[in-house]
Amino acid sequence: MAKKKEIIETVAHNVDWNLEDIMSDRFGRYSKYIIQERALPDARDGLKPVQRRILFAMDKDGNTYEKAHRKSAKTVGLVIGTYHPHGDTSVYDAMVRMSQDWKVNVPLIDMHGNNGSIDNDPAAAMRYTEARLSKSAGYLLEDIDYNTVPMTNNYDDTELEPTVLPVAFPLLLVNGATGIASGYATNIAPHNMGEVIDGTIYRILNPNCSIEDLEMFIKGPDFPTGGIVQGKKEIDHIFKTGKGRVIVRSKAIIKEAKTVNQIIISEIPYEVIKCDLVKQIANIRLDKSIDGIVDVRDESDRNGLLIVVDIKKDVDANLILNYLYKNTSLQISYTYNMIAIMDHRPVLMTLDKCLDAFISFRKEVVINRTKFLLEQKKKRIHILDGLMKAISILDDIIELIKSSKDKADSKRKICDAFLFSDVQAEAIVTMRLYRLSNTDITALREEYVNLNREINELETILSVEDVLHHVIINELKAIKENNPTPRRSLIENEIEEIVIDKKAMISAEDCYISLTHDGYLRRYSERIYSSNAETFPYCKEGDQIIGISKANSLDTLLIFLDNGEYACLPVHEIEDTKWKDIGSHYSSLVKGSHGHIVSAMIVNDFSTGASVITISKNGMIKKTMINEFALNRYSKTAVAMKLKDNDELIKALVSYDEEEILLVSKDGYYNRYSSLVLNPLAPKAMGVKAINVQGDEVVDAILIQNLNDDLLIRAATSFKRLHLKDLVLTSRATKGNRLFKQRKSNPYIVNNIYEVNNSSTYYVMNEERTILEAKDVSLLGIDATFAKALDYNDDYYLLSSNNSEIETVKIIPMITKKEIASYGQMELFEDE
Repeated sequence: MAKKKEIIETVAHNVDWNLEDIMSDRFGRYSKYIIQERALPDARDGLKPVQRRILFAMDKDGNTYEKAHRKSAKTVGLVIGTYHPHGDTSVYDAMVRMSQDWKVNVPLIDMHGNNGSIDNDPAAAMRYTEARLSKSAGYLLEDIDYNTVPMTNNYDDTELEPTVLPVAFPLLLVNGATGIASGYATNIAPHNMGEVIDGTIYRILNPNCSIEDLEMFIKGPDFPTGGIVQGKKEIDHIFKTGKGRVIVRSKAIIKEAKTVNQIIISEIPYEVIKCDLVKQIANIRLDKSIDGIVDVRDESDRNGLLIVVDIKKDVDANLILNYLYKNTSLQISYTYNMIAIMDHRPVLMTLDKCLDAFISFRKEVVINRTKFLLEQKKKRIHILDGLMKAISILDDIIELIKSSKDKADSKRKICDAFLFSDVQAEAIVTMRLYRLSNTDITALREEYVNLNREINELETILSVEDVLHHVIINELKAIKENNPTPRRSLIENEIEEIVIDKKAMISAEDCYISLTHDGYLRRYSERIYSSNAETFPYCKEGDQIIGISKANSLDTLLIFLDNGEYACLPVHEIEDTKWKDIGSHYSSLVKGSHGHIVSAMIVNDFSTGASVITISKNGMIKKTMINEFALNRYSKTAVAMKLKDNDELIKALVSYDEEEILLVSKDGYYNRYSSLVLNPLAPKAMGVKAINVQGDEVVDAILIQNLNDDLLIRAATSFKRLHLKDLVLTSRATKGNRLFKQRKSNPYIVNNIYEVNNSSTYYVMNEERTILEAKDVSLLGIDATFAKALDYNDDYYLLSSNNSEIETVKIIPMITKKEIASYGQMELFEDE
């Protein structure tokens, strides 16, 4: 015992185990196994090991197409018990897939019972279904008994199994393949059998032909579910490189019915689950992503696939169809990655490599078959030589047999006396007496002649390569003739670019948009707004409405933030709410560094000549053409004005060149000049100096519409009104002039300015919504201070945005709708 312990300790001491080396070695073995023996198809027969074992086991068990179906469970048990030591589920799943005509062009298993559906319904359990080899599977196995392929021991060395099947046509291309291994994945589309056979024949006759030559025969993928394949250039690239992608779209037509238009879908892309596609379209209808879809129905039956989408009569059905192509599985991209096992390693296969691998293998099969048949026929002709010789000396042979002790003695005497071989002697002694008739003797002679002719033909096949090619070609032609396969998928040269004019699919409806200080957006119908026009929409505690405007569902809302960014939101995507709903925050529609809202505007058309003027707190100003703010994607905020540190955007205004701009600082200085002095800059530019603040800051700005109007100034609860024409023109980037006489103690701090006239009405925000009219504010000169327009108590005060201080009053135009020339563009809000 002590000696044994000493040996163990010595061994343990001498072995240095490195965990990294162990894991690397074990994972390397595992990876090699799943690459070569599980996930990837062989380039020669196009089969994975589990598929090959299923077909071989069924053939060996006599479960062929001309016989009755057998329980699938019996086949699965035979496969896992003899050839494939893995789970029964993997074997049965492989059987089911080989039987599904919507997955493969040539089903190799003929299954009775529920074998799944294009809706991804699972097949019935193996105990309920029955299966047998299909007729087409015979082309994969008919030469298996002629020693055509190498055989190897099964997992427990009790049986032999083929390492490859002697397939008679390029199954790898015809049925395609898909699989994921360790570090490798394959995805080969199915192709048309007739085209692949024609291409193979051409390659045999022209071994140095180009891929362009082969494409005259093999047009591209041909999916069992049909559809339209777009991109001839992409197909050419795939055939030359083994990788790439093509666009596959459904076949659909537009049909006019009595009350609706209909999109009739008869074919869908390969491996798209039909019920999921119908659900995608139904969700688009329910979510109202686009307007116009009335209903979607799956009307598929035993006669074929059929999906019907009902469209409103007044909506362009082609636009709806294009939208569905772009946003559902009605159109997909199919990615090729033609990896297969060749010479025991994974290889990226091109079209010519696929055909060459099959042709080379098929030559081996035919040669091995020919050698086997030649050997059998030579053995038979040797026997015939002996039989015919024996008949000529029959009496002597009979005497020898009579004088022999037993069969072995008879054979020995015959061989010694007449120099027959042992094989010939065996045939002579076992020959039945009726074979001695003249008819059978003649038949032997005819058989001998025929065998000599066949031997000559077989030897010619082995010695003359052109004859070998001729045999392979004739067999391929016979397969094509016996299995006519019209093309299912239509090939189109160009990939059609889908351009969605989403506005064309949106019903143009008038509505109202409201925006709160905290950034909550709401959209109301005209009916809801008109029935609640005398009250403000509900806001969450601490928030408040800062503007309401009429809009159209086709308009775009621009929201400008104090951090210099802006959001571009289609009006139709804003949540349609009730009057008392809070709505949705604009951040639910757009992502980015969200700041506080300073301005907003509704844009009807970005192609107008309007521009947006942005002003910063530190006195910078920039003019940018409105079309620069149009975004293709609305999911993120974009830069409206580049800002320095400690600067903020305080306002954005819509302008035309004939307008004048008026800026006012917190201390009451103003600058007034034409917007023509500003040159258009890009959104990401910083701008130029607008006013020299020097320790002051800009608090507000307006565009002067009419010099005969008045200017209303608010400083906390104090108000002042003066004539705009009293304000003199100034130069840009100067400190400017004062709007009022400033007091030394407790100086006025300007909050806002507004252009008003005697008919202007503003609302003071509180629970009861008190009205303040512009004419109630005293009209004073520039040298005057402020007048207190109203005496507010605490009931009128509102919390500021940070809830840290009390803001005395909030004056807001309920609806400010400034028409910009004749373009229908509207500025939305006057901010505080």
